[in-house]
Amino acid sequence: MGEHADRGANRELRARFDDVYGQYQQLRSGLDTLQARLAELRVTRRSADGQVTATVGAQGQLIDVELAPTVYRDRDAGALSRKITETIRAAATAASDATRDLVAEAMPAGSGSVDFLRTGDYAALLGRADAVLGRGEGKA
Repeated sequence: MGEHADRGANRELRARFDDVYGQYQQLRSGLDTLQARLAELRVTRRSADGQVTATVGAQGQLIDVELAPTVYRDRDAGALSRKITETIRAAATAASDATRDLVAEAMPAGSGSVDFLRTGDYAALLGRADAVLGRGEGKA
């Protein structure tokens, strides 16, 4: 009778492993697609007056800045500098939001990746593992 119970347990463990492995394969395939989509992501923002246009990639890296010829009419270098900085910052923020949305589509709920992208808290990446291992108890 003990031998029969072990075989049943083994079948259940094998079925659970097959299920988890299938989920992993699906996630891995989704990550390949996510990586390609993030590599192609471009976000462009224009200043309110249309004089400055900035394009950034998924990580907020600057790809292009365009200045309209009208920027040279007003010879205030400080104002132009602030306008360029604000426009790049707006594009980077929008890229961060777009990246977070793409990751949220690809990752399973509760994975921590989306929380990390939102908060920058590295602990979010290990939150589920910490909970499983009982390390999340008593932490603020």
